[in-house]
Amino acid sequence: MGRKHWFVYKSELKKMTNIKSANKRMRSNTKKAEVNAVVTTSMRTAIKKFEKEVNAGNKENASNNLNIAVQRIDKAMSSGLVHKNKAARLKSRLSKMMNTME
Repeated sequence: MGRKHWFVYKSELKKMTNIKSANKRMRSNTKKAEVNAVVTTSMRTAIKKFEKEVNAGNKENASNNLNIAVQRIDKAMSSGLVHKNKAARLKSRLSKMMNTME
């Protein structure tokens, strides 16, 4: 996501096409793939951090991490990376874990 110039992506393309619009599409696809990877990995990391705090028994840190995880899940859902039913299921499971803490 850090690269801003189109000529950087030319070296990363596996096969250069002959059509300008196809080259642009390949460049934009690589950029979108990088952004999507960041969103999904940050969502998974937030979920793992929350689960770690729940297992440790830290209620305050767990509630903070729950809020962060829910935000990341919503972000992934709004960008179309996670289906809305899966997002609802994840949030339900996480909140259930939080409610069962002592």
